[in-house]
Parts: sequence; C-alpha cells; structure tokens
Amino acid sequence: MKKIKLGMVGGGQGSFIGAVHRKAAALDGHYELVCGAFSSQPLNARETGAALGLAAGRAYPSFADMFRQESARPAADRMQVVAIVTPNHLHAAPAMAAMEHGFHVIVDKPLALTLDEAKQIRQVMQATGCRLALTHTYAGYPMIKEARHLVNAGKLGRIRKILVEYPQGWLSFPVEDDGHRQASWRTDPARAGAGATGDIGTHAAHLAEYVSGQLITDVCADLNSVISGRQVDDDAAALLRFDGGASGALIATQVATGEENNLRLRVYGELGGLSWCHREAESLHLSMHDQPTQLYRRGAPYLSPAALNNCRLPPGHPEGFIEAFGNIYASFARALQVSEPPPAADLAASGFDYPSITEGLRGMAFIDAMQASATSTQKWTAITL
Repeated sequence: MKKIKLGMVGGGQGSFIGAVHRKAAALDGHYELVCGAFSSQPLNARETGAALGLAAGRAYPSFADMFRQESARPAADRMQVVAIVTPNHLHAAPAMAAMEHGFHVIVDKPLALTLDEAKQIRQVMQATGCRLALTHTYAGYPMIKEARHLVNAGKLGRIRKILVEYPQGWLSFPVEDDGHRQASWRTDPARAGAGATGDIGTHAAHLAEYVSGQLITDVCADLNSVISGRQVDDDAAALLRFDGGASGALIATQVATGEENNLRLRVYGELGGLSWCHREAESLHLSMHDQPTQLYRRGAPYLSPAALNNCRLPPGHPEGFIEAFGNIYASFARALQVSEPPPAADLAASGFDYPSITEGLRGMAFIDAMQASATSTQKWTAITL
C-alpha cells in the first residue's frame, strides 16, 4: 500500500491526543505525516514541526493557510488526509474547509460542537465526495470486534438488555481552576459544548450500539454538575430504549473519585450474555444459559476474522489504547485505497470497519436528547436527526 500523506490540525507541543494520533497513524506504516497547523501560537507550531522533522515551511500558522498551500502543491507531494485533534468547537470549520479543498478527514469525537454543525459537515461531505472517519477508539479493540461478531452471528439470541458504564474520577475536584489544560477546555461550554455526556457519554452510547447492532431511540436522562460552579455536566445517567426492542442503561461520570477509565459493556440476549471491560481489554466473557462462563482472549486462533484482523501480536503480548486507535486509522487507509468498500455485513471481517459521519451525527443527536430529557418533565425523549 502506498503511504497516505497526512496533515494535522492541532496536536502541538503539550497536547496529549495529538501525540496519540501520530503514534496510531504511524503504527502500521499506512501514513506519512507531511505537514501540520499544530497550534494557534506561532512558536509552538514551528517548534512542533521541527521536532517532528517536517520539511521547512510545512508547519503552517493556520489550517486555512495549510489547506490553501497544500492544495497548490503537486499531487504527488500534497497532503491527502487531515487529522483534526482540536477541542470540540474547532472541529467543524477545519473539517469542512479540508473537504472543500479535496482532503479526507479524520476527526476526534464528538463530531462537532452542535448537531447543526454536524449536519453542515455532512452536507459538505456529500457535495465534495470526501470521506470522514471518527475516532470512537473503543470500537477498534479486537475483543469489541469479537463481541459484535458473536451478537451478529446470533450467539446470544435476541438481545434484551444492554448496560454500559464509563466512570472516571479525574474531575472530582475543580482542577480547571488550577489551570489544568485538559480540564480547562473540557469544562468550558463554549469550547466543549456538553461535559461528560459529550466527552465519554458518546463513547458509551456508540459502544452499546456498535456491539448490539441496535440503535438507541429514546433516553430518560439525569444530568448533574456535581462540582459547584462547573458550567457543564460532569455526571450523567440514562435509561435507554433501542430500536430492536432491547432496553438498557448508561452511566457516564467524571466525578467517580478514584476511577480511571473503567469503561464496561454488558449485552444480554435470550440465550446468553457477554461482558467486556476496558481494564481487561484483551478478554471477553461469554456466559451462556446453564453453561460455564467462557473466556475469549485477544489473538487466539479461534476468534473471528473481524477480531484477528485487528490484532498485531500473538496472545500474551498485550495490545491497548494506541493499537485500538491505530485500527481505526488502518481501516480508513484501506477504505481510501478502493473506490467501493465491501458490503456493510463484511466490513469488519474485511478490515474496512471504521466509525463515520453516521456515527458522528448520532453522537450529536444523543447529546441533544440527553440534555433535553434532563430538563424535561416527561419521562422519555426521542433521539432525532
């Protein structure tokens, strides 16, 4: 596969997620980082470009400059895909500008600051024919692929109950008041939009839909700002209804003191249930009716192609977060190499499975429904696009 030339918006020195994206992109050798608009601070932008070994003049002062100048370069030399790793309020403008210049987009979730912005991105995408990948990281884990495969294969029978929880504790105190960089923008409604609902609730909702194969239709939500003075929600919970008839519950909290990133998913059908936990991401537990619980392990030869295609190392050599990120990058790279991807049913097994504009829009609609439900006197609020 010929290397895809990658640019980046955001991710300058001091950025956690920018470094993660660069490592994920480099993992399988599908991409070559050739340029970036890494920071609105000129010195940071230049120093980041120099530290990454970019050619002189390809660390740009703004994404507008980068898109304009890159589109004027010879086709064999110019950027082809841009990764957008900025705070939420800076997702939509560079995503649309990139596609208008003919560049494909990889963007962090949530897709935008508002559902209206997300719909504008979809319009530009449809008009330009460019493609977009959304980094719902947890969908990249091999054992999540296996869980989805087992559900799709009917192993659990008809799905009845879906439970997903994402507890964190890092915002249990007002660390944004002490200048904590991540907390400062994630608790600012002008830059983050929603709080825990957008930051980790969208991950939980996407995971529930991705594995179960059912879409959330309605929520009955409770949102709280536990820390006094905080302007976004830091604690969220909801009852869920799904279009396949299942019911469920979701918890997304950033004030569970002592927790790290203990994402957990449980899916129960009429024949059995499965459980996956981020702390033990290499394992998937399957419990069938009147049978001993089975333990599936990453990399084992009995797994489905959907799981094995997303493994790099033999069993016993742990893989994790960056590899899951890398699986999304790799799947998007494969998709960009073909004019027509395989049928939807074969995407995961064929290695073309990545979250797209569809999941991005659903995430924004989920946030809106959660916020509307939490302030409503009625029990259920529909997710509407």
